[in-house]
Amino acid sequence: MSQAALQGLALESEGRAEAGRRPHLDADRELPLLNEMTRTQYARGVVRLTLFVLLVLLILPIQWVLMRLNFGAKVLPFRIHRLFCRIFGIKVHVTGAIEPGGGVLIASNHVSWIDILTISSVGPISFIAKSEVNTWPGFGLLARLQQTIYVARDRRSKTAEQRDEIKERLGQGDTIVLFPEGTSSDGNRVLTFKSALMSAAEGTIPDGKGGEKPIRVQPMSVAYTKLYGLPMNRAYRPFYAWYGDMDLVPHLWDMARLGPFECEITIHPSMTVADVGSRKALAAKCEALVSESLTKALVGRG
Repeated sequence: MSQAALQGLALESEGRAEAGRRPHLDADRELPLLNEMTRTQYARGVVRLTLFVLLVLLILPIQWVLMRLNFGAKVLPFRIHRLFCRIFGIKVHVTGAIEPGGGVLIASNHVSWIDILTISSVGPISFIAKSEVNTWPGFGLLARLQQTIYVARDRRSKTAEQRDEIKERLGQGDTIVLFPEGTSSDGNRVLTFKSALMSAAEGTIPDGKGGEKPIRVQPMSVAYTKLYGLPMNRAYRPFYAWYGDMDLVPHLWDMARLGPFECEITIHPSMTVADVGSRKALAAKCEALVSESLTKALVGRG
């Protein structure tokens, strides 16, 4: 896709992106230079989604057996999500690494359901997700097989129970991703990090040697930066950011049929509640680090 064509798309979609609505890609009206590409886009989307569905159907029974046997159930999703990224043309650049030893809580900004693919390609992890995800056709099943922890963010009375479940999983050596914003953003900024579930990082967990160790928290930023190798600005990012009142299926289709895009993930060194003084201070510190690295990635200085 040429720079001129992308600029043509930007002129039509910029206003709708700023208004929080998903811009609709209409090749006949918005991309006249790409009319000859419409069939290619359609074929690309069909092939990618077909491969995705076939792969999901293949790995579901395998992952179910691995979970029953308690063997390798965390490694398979990591490998499969790397393959998903290749199928959808997602190139993930990672700076930093998840610290070894398990029992790490990742505090990440949240841009889209696509984060599940990109973050899962970094290493064997599980997610903390809103309880509604469990009801999504297909995606809910995949989330359960990745041993997702479901939380009801609107029920404060459940916070302590949910905190204890997260802490128990950390004590078992899991690496767990928390989205402290509580929702997804437009990908251009980081929303306020809420501290409620950061309480799971308070205290200690078994160190595997008969002792205890503090729970480590690693801030992580996720930025969608390029489309067709060119900078992805505010007008194009809503084709990948999923927020507000956007519908899932049309968003999935647009993502599948458009060209390759790039994601930059930055993983910062860990910290503990004791390092910063409180869970609220920890949330604020993580938010600041994630916001800074997101900004750098979006302007090309990451």
